[in-house]
Amino acid sequence: MNRAYLTAFQMGVIAGMRSMMAPALVSHKLAGTKPDPLAGSALQFMTSSKTATTLAVLAGGELIGDKLPNAADRTGWPQILGRLASGALSGAAVTQADGQSPEYGGLAGTLGAVVGSYAFFHLRHWLTHEEDLPDPLVALAEDALALGAGFLILHESDSVSMAS
Repeated sequence: MNRAYLTAFQMGVIAGMRSMMAPALVSHKLAGTKPDPLAGSALQFMTSSKTATTLAVLAGGELIGDKLPNAADRTGWPQILGRLASGALSGAAVTQADGQSPEYGGLAGTLGAVVGSYAFFHLRHWLTHEEDLPDPLVALAEDALALGAGFLILHESDSVSMAS
């Protein structure tokens, strides 16, 4: 399996956990990559430092909003659509930056988002309802996992184009 597509799938899983985290991390990584790996493509906006900053602010807002008692389930409509779009965008950007098909990367990212959304929804439900762990604690652990894993996925990638 091509490493770029695995990275796309993995970033999709991160999008399933926290929808804005994946594109924020990908954009941050791409904004610091020279020469611009997406120059001339429809995804070139992901290499902008302004895009990276905007996505980071949105990701921070999501981290706060997730802790609110009226936060919607990630698997409900339309929330799941946002996670799928986030996974697709992140996957397409990382694969195109590696010189691979953004369409297949987007598909891999979308599949990862489905897996991440449902797996972490059920894990969080099990931890909070069956194991009686406090939801804010589980949510903070998921935040840390999404941020840490996303950072490692992008920085441990074998991809030549994505290497800083």
